[in-house]
Amino acid sequence: MSLHFHWFLPTYGDSRNLMAGGHGSSMAGDRPATLRYLNQIGAAAESNGFESVLTPTGAWCEDAWLTTAMMLETTETLKFLVALRPGLLSPTLAAQMAATFHWQSQGRLLLNVVTGGEDHEQRTYGDYLDKNQRYARCGEFLDVIRQLWAGTGPVDYAGEYIRVENAQLQRIPDPVPPIFFGGSSPAAGTVASQFADTYLTWGEPPSAVAAKIAWIRDLADMQGRTLDYGIRLHVISRDTSEEAWAEADRLLSALDPVTVEQAQQSLARSGSEGQRRMRELHGGGSAYSKEAGARALEVAPNLWSGVGLVRGGAGTALVGSHEEVADRIAEYAALGLDHFVLSGYPHLEEAFNFGEGVRPILERRGLVQSRSHRPGDLSGSTAFLSSSR
Repeated sequence: MSLHFHWFLPTYGDSRNLMAGGHGSSMAGDRPATLRYLNQIGAAAESNGFESVLTPTGAWCEDAWLTTAMMLETTETLKFLVALRPGLLSPTLAAQMAATFHWQSQGRLLLNVVTGGEDHEQRTYGDYLDKNQRYARCGEFLDVIRQLWAGTGPVDYAGEYIRVENAQLQRIPDPVPPIFFGGSSPAAGTVASQFADTYLTWGEPPSAVAAKIAWIRDLADMQGRTLDYGIRLHVISRDTSEEAWAEADRLLSALDPVTVEQAQQSLARSGSEGQRRMRELHGGGSAYSKEAGARALEVAPNLWSGVGLVRGGAGTALVGSHEEVADRIAEYAALGLDHFVLSGYPHLEEAFNFGEGVRPILERRGLVQSRSHRPGDLSGSTAFLSSSR
């Protein structure tokens, strides 16, 4: 077994504290998302053995395609898990953009398809479909892309939402970029089972994650397909458990109760089933209390729901010593998870905390492949190219 670890690229900015917003709400950090700073995070992720960086999409962050394309020249092996929203561009153009990126980067593109869970945000882009319609369109969108990437000839497609005639690509990506896809609603499960390579869930307790994996696996079996599975989590890893929980306490104590209340009111209006499940973990903020401390929001061993008090999307963090965090990762891996998409505040420093603290433990346990380079070795290699080149 060799698990895959991915980091996160905060294209809305970064901070030493939890930031409110995201997924339909404005969001900004006190470390602006300049290209210089994002390149630092990319270098930190690459040097700490992360396979890729997930780059978000939405009105609350910088454009994912442009940002990652500008970072290609400052990285060698790091891949980019670029978030893409179907319906905001044609499937032919999306397939062409992906093929170009994949070719120019020498195979360093992964795609995270985001259907869009917030009606009001979708409308800012001129998209007025409801949630179920968006998923139906997403299925048609991915169907066309898959056919184009197959390269078997011109594609004619007449769906309810997507229509193309004689569509084809000058360049067929080889290998095809993997598609990551998440969602907790029945409509999301249908699309994932038909078109995803990796199904992603936000960080829920192991029992809930196991049930989700079983649900998607059953749907995929009916399609005659086999998927990989992944989880999106924040992480606070320190030399000791006490240090990690002290950091969670610090993050919690810095939150303004008014900000928490406003964030929860906004998230309560979300149409996302995954967001509803995130809010349930902390009772929509009802379990929040500075006096009670961070551990009052521990919803499973070392799984902390405090991030979701103010942040949309992934709202849980693994908190503990490096050994404890490694234990929890092993527990999730035993359920069938292959991919771990992680982040932390600030993203630059936390990449090193994980890479230098947790990863060596996972390597010793045989859960992740040992990095081939030695300390002080500055040589690198490019994806799909021999290191002797």
